[in-house]
Amino acid sequence: MATIYEKGEAVRVRRASEADGEAVRAIRNHAVATSTALWTQTRQTPADARAWLAPHLARGSALVAEAGGEVVGFAVYGPWRPLDGYRDTVENSVYVREGSQGLGIGGALLSALIDAARDAGHHSMIAGIESGNAASVRLHERFGFTEVGRVPEAGRKFGKWFDLTLMQLLLRD
Repeated sequence: MATIYEKGEAVRVRRASEADGEAVRAIRNHAVATSTALWTQTRQTPADARAWLAPHLARGSALVAEAGGEVVGFAVYGPWRPLDGYRDTVENSVYVREGSQGLGIGGALLSALIDAARDAGHHSMIAGIESGNAASVRLHERFGFTEVGRVPEAGRKFGKWFDLTLMQLLLRD
């Protein structure tokens, strides 16, 4: 997979494995506790994290970014909706560890994730982004995603309502 260089250090994007589960869980749980990127306040237990990651590993839709032997970010795609009519559309998630944002890691992960979804034969990738998350919107725009809708007050966290921006990238012509 891809290798980028930030601050003189190689950052390698590769397929995730079960061994990455605890690092991925730590990044997810930090996002749950401190951000509006995940609209839940329930942190994953180790068992929850294994159950969440397992289908991504089975379909090859989980990637990690590694620097200095540590996981510094992850990305996954999964089914957008459970009905078979949506089988060719996937939804992505990209997370970078606190202190590692702004170094190009999110872009490297998203680029590799798009390639993986294309290689798997998917037609469309959706991103559901909290509308105030300008960095995530810009990241997705850089890779050709366009806004296809906005749902006002779609979710609630930290006692506040948030809008959801839906962005889409057509993976195939």
